[in-house]
Amino acid sequence: MKNKKIVFMGTPDYATVILERLLENDYEICALFTQPDKPVGRKQELKPPHTKQFILENGLSTPIYQPSTLKEKAIVKTIEEINPDVIIVAAYGQILPKDILNLAPCINLHASLLPAYRGASPIQQSLLNDDKYTGVTSMLMDEGLDSGDILGLKYVVIKEDTVVAELFEKLSDAAAELTIETLENLDKIKQKKQNLSLVSHCGKVEKINGKVDFEDAVTLYNKYRAYKSWPDIYLESSLKIKECFLNDADTKNEEGIITAIEKDNIVVGCKKGSIKITQVQPASKKPMNVLDYIRGKRLNIGDSFS
Repeated sequence: MKNKKIVFMGTPDYATVILERLLENDYEICALFTQPDKPVGRKQELKPPHTKQFILENGLSTPIYQPSTLKEKAIVKTIEEINPDVIIVAAYGQILPKDILNLAPCINLHASLLPAYRGASPIQQSLLNDDKYTGVTSMLMDEGLDSGDILGLKYVVIKEDTVVAELFEKLSDAAAELTIETLENLDKIKQKKQNLSLVSHCGKVEKINGKVDFEDAVTLYNKYRAYKSWPDIYLESSLKIKECFLNDADTKNEEGIITAIEKDNIVVGCKKGSIKITQVQPASKKPMNVLDYIRGKRLNIGDSFS
């Protein structure tokens, strides 16, 4: 398959790992399709997607396309003129229209074990659900959302303290391996239909998803694992919990009350279970040690942290 022409469609670092592995294995990448540059920060300076940045920083001559939509006839014509043998898609951020699906086999590397977690946030969803393992699926794309036939699977174990960035990294490596395996065996693979009775979906992560309370310690901790870095988890007061650990899952406590102050953390009770908190971030301030925070607020054991 290495003498075949590939169009690569992907945007974040997950996609970059796959793109880099293809190049390392001497696959011919005829074009990169990625999302438009986005304004970031207070100055709203345009920042390129991770895949584009990789191409530019490595001085590669790969043509880069950043259409706001793939439905434009000019875009379809461009891909048609490239005449790829296969289109590899990884966290691209747009649904491929039928006109492009018809041009070449389109293979998507989706970060879940399909049919579980079709949609935009499969990595976060696996952590929210406290799954013990997840994985990557290589899938022959159709017009549905992550509904195509399965070409291959690769499993990844999730440890109890795994957070989203770590899982992202493991799944990126797994996806890169699976991409090569799929391409090398594409002519021999027997496609497998997805079991429709096992389908589940997950949506795009929004800032509101990070809001937590002290109802259930396991739920709070899993949200922390899933949303660490963005959108983070935060209380009604807008205080972000930047670093925490599950203390226990089953004790009965008064919600949000500080039950212990230890060397480098505090223990906060939940209706079910309790959480150890080591670092917080008040609104519009930098992250800080939780002990400094409670000293400033003059909070002690028995006081409400929420």
